[in-house]
Amino acid sequence: MKAVPSPLRYLDGATVKSLCAKFDPLEAVEEAFLGVRANRSGVTPEAALRWTGPDGAAARSLVLPAWHDGAYGCKIINASLGNPDRGLPRAAGLILLYDGETAEPVCIMEGAHISALRTAAVSVAALRAVRPLPTIDRVALLGCGIQARTHLGLLAAHGAVKSVSVYDLSPSRCRSFADALRESLPEIEVEIAADPESAVRSAPVTLASTTTTTSYVPLAWLPEGSVFLNVSLDDAAEDVLLGAEHLFVDDWRLVSEDDTRLLGRLAASGRVTGPGTRAAGARQVDAELATLLSGTYARPITSTDRTVINPFGMGVHDVALAASVHSLARDEGAGVFLPR
Repeated sequence: MKAVPSPLRYLDGATVKSLCAKFDPLEAVEEAFLGVRANRSGVTPEAALRWTGPDGAAARSLVLPAWHDGAYGCKIINASLGNPDRGLPRAAGLILLYDGETAEPVCIMEGAHISALRTAAVSVAALRAVRPLPTIDRVALLGCGIQARTHLGLLAAHGAVKSVSVYDLSPSRCRSFADALRESLPEIEVEIAADPESAVRSAPVTLASTTTTTSYVPLAWLPEGSVFLNVSLDDAAEDVLLGAEHLFVDDWRLVSEDDTRLLGRLAASGRVTGPGTRAAGARQVDAELATLLSGTYARPITSTDRTVINPFGMGVHDVALAASVHSLARDEGAGVFLPR
């Protein structure tokens, strides 16, 4: 008898967002990190297509294949730097999940919310491993977009943040962002910073989520004991990456193979080495986040140490979150089925 293909479920953005609200994303990304450490989860090489649009704006499409505890899939995430000026989100994408036995696609879901959520969840989970979240009363936000909003919402949900200092190259975007925060999170005091330096110097935690390709935050701006979440990867200057007391990455192979980012270029030039690899005159990355989150990072992180968390972005976290969403969708009969 001929087998009948599995139905192909589609989950739109609103459905994905509502299902994500039913589980803790921090637990999901931490479990994915531990799965990578135990070889139950992992990623394969990513693919990137980059081009310049007709308006001169940089555009790209990234494909991130991964597996997690029997779930297989990939994220396709696209972005154009010209989208904010068009009134569109900078990034949009899809996540595909496959049947582990037949390899058939079984689910397609809108990917932008999961992409933003997993990025924030990785940052907050790593931050929680460095500093107790309820002790973090102030955060500086460099860049006023979806990532900043998602990070702040997740921090607030886990008992952190009484005040924020926000900065963006676009004053109007910064004002709109601040107004929206005052409405959505009225318990948090919002201050618009005059420049990035004053924002960074004012807070024990800085989140950089911009589109810059030019580093501009020097080590001298970071207060003692502060944490710099280098989410957009190129905000931290060379002396931050080389001079902070602790430097963590999510996946050293992914970081070191990407010479479009500063840390990758430092690795290519031999000035930075991976965890456990020493070289004369080179800065050694202290650990991958899986080590930090497993509780096996040996060096103490003191109250005066400056820490940099440089998360390149791993598709395994997208697949882990998407698998949780898909499981809930099946239980609840959510989504629509597409003809094959």
